[in-house]
Amino acid sequence: MDLLNTLVDKGLRRESPTREEALAVLATSDDDVLDVVAAAGKVRRHWFGRRVKLNYLVNLKSGLCPEDCSYCSQRLGSKAEILKYTWLKPEQASAAAAAGVSGGAKRVCLVASGRGPTDRDVDRVSDTIRAIKEQDESVEVCACLGLLSDGQAERLREAGADAYNHNLNTSESTYGDITTTHTYADRVDTVNKAHAAGLSACSGLIAGMGERDEDLVDVVFSLRELDPDSVPVNFLIPMEGTPLAKEWHLTPQRCLRILAMTRFVCPDVEVRIAGGREVHLRTMQPLALHLANSIFLGDYLTSEGQAGHTDLEMIADAGFEVEGAGEVTLPEHRASVVRGGGCGSHEGGGGCGSHAGADGDAGCGSHASGGVCAPASTTPRPAEEPRTDLVAVRRRGAGTDLAPNA
Repeated sequence: MDLLNTLVDKGLRRESPTREEALAVLATSDDDVLDVVAAAGKVRRHWFGRRVKLNYLVNLKSGLCPEDCSYCSQRLGSKAEILKYTWLKPEQASAAAAAGVSGGAKRVCLVASGRGPTDRDVDRVSDTIRAIKEQDESVEVCACLGLLSDGQAERLREAGADAYNHNLNTSESTYGDITTTHTYADRVDTVNKAHAAGLSACSGLIAGMGERDEDLVDVVFSLRELDPDSVPVNFLIPMEGTPLAKEWHLTPQRCLRILAMTRFVCPDVEVRIAGGREVHLRTMQPLALHLANSIFLGDYLTSEGQAGHTDLEMIADAGFEVEGAGEVTLPEHRASVVRGGGCGSHEGGGGCGSHAGADGDAGCGSHASGGVCAPASTTPRPAEEPRTDLVAVRRRGAGTDLAPNA
């Protein structure tokens, strides 16, 4: 297929595909999905080999969020019967983090519900970061606390944070349809604050909220322009008690196409399969490892993931290996400047974009040489039956007396 050959060549050169090419990937048929995976897999292996980075979520404060993000079980007015608790103490959070690290996680993601942290909240999280680093200084710590005020990113970095996550989630044109209590521009501003503070920026999307193909392409191209080092791809977990509880539009094949499109647009960044992989990819999760080089281990913020040992077995059975603590995740041209806020110079006309300044419910926390054409809009094939049996509320780990899943 000329399209896929063109996209592989561009990916190996860190060159952006056109919007039409990205749309064409999403428009490919289920019969072609293995060809799409094989092509994007070449790009993934070129930049990341067969390594899989493991990340572990610690929900520092669950529920009771004043924001109204429609996808989130922690939102204002949510009727989802999730765990609700206030801030974990640093020793509680560091113990939860240690469980993930012992399970093989290289990065710990500290998440808290809410619009954004107060200065006192930043102090709390800073104490937690220091406690984690005292246990194991090699552990990467990413904070996800919502919208940042001036100076807060710098304080988190001084405390030892390596990265900051804040997802764009969907396209700018449709953002107001899922959230009204803050704006798309607010999210972009926070990612830029993380960049400016020298933190490794992490920003991604949520697929499956009823968006069009054009919206998925828009948000991934916007992410390329923002230039994060890691891009988590969440697949909506339709939680009962949220406005999007009936949104079951994803199939395993569509999820693979979305991941492949993301890899082609962002060839040399850490693409992470985040929330919802067990629900929507199901038995096809191993194929997704040929597209993404990073996953979350164990449970998510308010929902359960598959058993941690099952994640490790899946990685090994698929012929991949867990990335070690001493290995550098990013390609050399990006890794050398991670703490400087970006990917450095992009020779060859490509790169992951110029600098623009975990869950499915992780909130506030031109035609080219192939002559490829895509339909103006495509409608995803709906799943035959919603798999509500695969959605389980988290009742273990952080905020409970039960052992975590790691």
